[in-house]
Amino acid sequence: MRYAAVNPSILLSSVADGMIAYDPVADRLHRLNPTAALIVEYCDGRRRVDEIAAATAPFLPEQSDAAVSQWIEEAIHAGLLLDNAAASTDNNAASCALSADELAELADRLREHGKVQTALLCQQRAAELAPDDTDKLRMLGELAHIVGHRDAARDAYQKYLAEEPDDAEIAHLLTALRDEPDPQRVPDECIQQLYQRFSSFYDENLYEELSSEIPSRLAEMVRQTLGDAGGLTVLDLGCGTGVSGEHIQSRAGRLIGVDLSPEMVEIARQRGIYDQLDVAEITQWLGRCEESFDLIIASDSLIYFGDLSQVIGPAARRLRPGGSIAFSVEAAGEGPYRLTDSGRYVHHVEHVRQVAADASLTLKHAGEAFLRMEYGEEVAGLYVLMTKDPTDSSAAALGTNVT
Repeated sequence: MRYAAVNPSILLSSVADGMIAYDPVADRLHRLNPTAALIVEYCDGRRRVDEIAAATAPFLPEQSDAAVSQWIEEAIHAGLLLDNAAASTDNNAASCALSADELAELADRLREHGKVQTALLCQQRAAELAPDDTDKLRMLGELAHIVGHRDAARDAYQKYLAEEPDDAEIAHLLTALRDEPDPQRVPDECIQQLYQRFSSFYDENLYEELSSEIPSRLAEMVRQTLGDAGGLTVLDLGCGTGVSGEHIQSRAGRLIGVDLSPEMVEIARQRGIYDQLDVAEITQWLGRCEESFDLIIASDSLIYFGDLSQVIGPAARRLRPGGSIAFSVEAAGEGPYRLTDSGRYVHHVEHVRQVAADASLTLKHAGEAFLRMEYGEEVAGLYVLMTKDPTDSSAAALGTNVT
């Protein structure tokens, strides 16, 4: 009588509606319904096909033996299972399995083609084969993180961080994955490390692959509020590579950019649109700034702060009468704000209202709209504009030129 065992090259993972099985050698994905997944669990190489049918019988409709045997035969033909495996599993494993490096390379290719779940299966096996390879552990954590397997991501990241304790980005992600109390803001070291790695492909990734609409939507919101006001003194907080500055440059008489990442600031400098660029943490920069502004923008940078009053309070003090603050944040379903597994904060509109009131600003706009894509899903955000009450003439309140 034939025995049956899972082909040792097959990578298995449970999902909500059964199981997926990926053959990295043949690059073939099998989707198993709950019945098939149950059968596979009994295919351990020690049971005959008739024993497998008997073991699964209590969980299946009556007289399912023939159907179970037929499915096993089909699975053997498809390469998902091996027959007579009780005596040869070890030999088959040696001949069929890919190496850790080969699996990791395959995971990279699968991820590039959007096959994240199968990439995760390959990376899991790669990490099992090379448990001391920190690069493979980090990538395992990242892939598990992407597909929402919090426990697996947390476990991989913890093992990685034990060997690489200076990785501030992973340390911060673990704060969320461990459900620890939210910090007031993302640590400086985390942001610096993140954008040191991200800067060289930031624009391509965010605006081409993720279809970010934040700079253009912020500029349009400013236009609807300020009309054609020009010659403004503008501050771009968290200016990044300068894309938001480009969208607002036409109305600026003076444009200043501030960002924590020297790599991002250098790219912004190459655009040649800023009158001044500083590498600094934005709340510290605002605290020592003595200049006043007609307009302050923050495009996708306040997502790294919990309580927005940390930024809006000192920013409001740098506004001229009648000046405006325009920014985007990710939208929260409930308030006031919280750190998500992405390592970024989401904010509720009521928190935004309270922050505006505390800073003695008038909330002119706080609308929810599309920000960008992330792992195939739309990210919803709030586009916010607050103004300082004018105590001067309308022309002086908005800048040196009004056209």
